[in-house]
Amino acid sequence: MADKTRSQKLKRLVAVQRHLEQMAEYDLAETSRQRVEVSEQIDSVIQALGSMDPVHHAFSQGYADRFNRLGIKDKQLTGMQEVHQMRVQQERAKGDRLEEGMQEALDAERREADDSAVYDIIDQKFGTPASSKLQKP
Repeated sequence: MADKTRSQKLKRLVAVQRHLEQMAEYDLAETSRQRVEVSEQIDSVIQALGSMDPVHHAFSQGYADRFNRLGIKDKQLTGMQEVHQMRVQQERAKGDRLEEGMQEALDAERREADDSAVYDIIDQKFGTPASSKLQKP
């Protein structure tokens, strides 16, 4: 297995971190979707409770219980959504830091390669030959 440079290793870590960020964003989107569903269900229960239809009056206690359960579920989802938002921010910040580190490592590797090339040119121009046979008479 070939030795990988620091920038290559960091590039792979950045890719993994961005994937974790996408997973966190998916979790946040799913929680938001569930909150929208719960909100719609709450609205329909409120409409049923406020309805003048006698059928709904017979089930008013069931509607009230359902309304309470949906309210609790909405609070839970709100808490989960806040946690997911913080997680997305944390994962994004980690990815950004890793990406900055990768860029710094890449720049350092480029500088090192440039310096090495300059030293090679200097050695070729001013260096002493390895053998006296190489010298021109």
